[in-house]
Amino acid sequence: MDSLLNSNRPPVFCPGCSHDRVLHALDQALIEMGFAGKDVAIVTDIGCSGLFDTFFNTHALHGLHGRALTYATGIKMARPELKVIVTMGDGGLGIGGAHVLSTCRRNIDLTLLILNNFNYGMTGGQCSSTTPQEAAVGSGFLNKLEKPIDICQVAVAAGAPMVSRVSAYQKDFVPTLKEAITFDGFSMLDIWGICPGRYTRRNKLTPKNIEATLAQLPELPDFKSRNKRMEYGKAYRQEAASQKAPSDPVPIAVTCAAPQSGRREVIILGGAGQRIITAGELLCLAGASAGCHATQKNDYPITVMRGHSISEIILSDEEIEYTGIENPAVVIALAPEGVNRRKKMLAGLPSKTHVIKAAGIELPPCQAAVTEIDFRDRKIKFQDWALTALAVLAHQSEILTMDMLKAALKLRFKQAVYETALAVVETVFAD
Repeated sequence: MDSLLNSNRPPVFCPGCSHDRVLHALDQALIEMGFAGKDVAIVTDIGCSGLFDTFFNTHALHGLHGRALTYATGIKMARPELKVIVTMGDGGLGIGGAHVLSTCRRNIDLTLLILNNFNYGMTGGQCSSTTPQEAAVGSGFLNKLEKPIDICQVAVAAGAPMVSRVSAYQKDFVPTLKEAITFDGFSMLDIWGICPGRYTRRNKLTPKNIEATLAQLPELPDFKSRNKRMEYGKAYRQEAASQKAPSDPVPIAVTCAAPQSGRREVIILGGAGQRIITAGELLCLAGASAGCHATQKNDYPITVMRGHSISEIILSDEEIEYTGIENPAVVIALAPEGVNRRKKMLAGLPSKTHVIKAAGIELPPCQAAVTEIDFRDRKIKFQDWALTALAVLAHQSEILTMDMLKAALKLRFKQAVYETALAVVETVFAD
């Protein structure tokens, strides 16, 4: 096998950086194991370790700081035949610690290489989660206040079945890499190395120091038998195969004809308790009953009992790729909370836009045609205003028809609620 290193992007690290040794050792391990570039995915973090994906001719993904394992998990679940290797620095380890724990618990078939040089080497030599308390680093005294993490002990406690702490300089480094990569489950190597650009300018650290320190550390507990279990992806697929297959989505029969063709955009502006989202869903179902494609986007705060409630709906004869709405055909304005969220949009409405607004709702000056409805005078309940507004549109055969609205009500509600909603709708036609 030829080298998997990218000849068009030769590795560039600071002179003496241990990352260079890890890079070439990893390449050698992959060569000896017979992997081609198409067989491997390298997922990287931010930092100097994050350069690995550009230096290899393999599948690659460069992620956010601390999040590399989340992307790698998705890749492995979707493409289990790939050998997925993650490189992460001790900086990313601290930032993404929760993701490391989750990966240990899952036992998914990934190999995590932690390039541990005890500082944030790329951004100034600040202390990381593994910086010794006695070290001098670029972030002052902060590391003196924190105990450095022993990620191997943590990983073992979290359920990782293959964990090892190694030096980037030891003679059996390549065999150790091969053992980790071939392991059927989650494997993690805590690889100690030197950062000559930052860390060793203030701290004496040599390959011999690393070897001596590693030799003094207590052996990891007997975790291999304790944490041994089926690899997550295999277990997941085994369990999934035993589950009852979900039923297909209920098809919506085309029973109506839409009053207009093309792309029709509607925005409903209301407040909590007005069933704005339900009205948007009804409009989508009405469109589907006429053979239209439909999309719905909703906007509401976490305080679901108060505040704005907005639904943006698009009906179209063709597939909808872009779901943004800038110049809607219809705007339904039912509460000041929703109106206040879309003031800029309302002010720019052209004359061809039809606005249906509740009496008492103030709109910014605009050119749109406005229809005002006094829902209270008609003794229509607050929570039925949005449905009534849809009925007004259906009465005018604008966006939808009465047949489309009735079809949507039938699809959405059980018989008792359907009859109540239909009675609300029919009051519009009785006027």
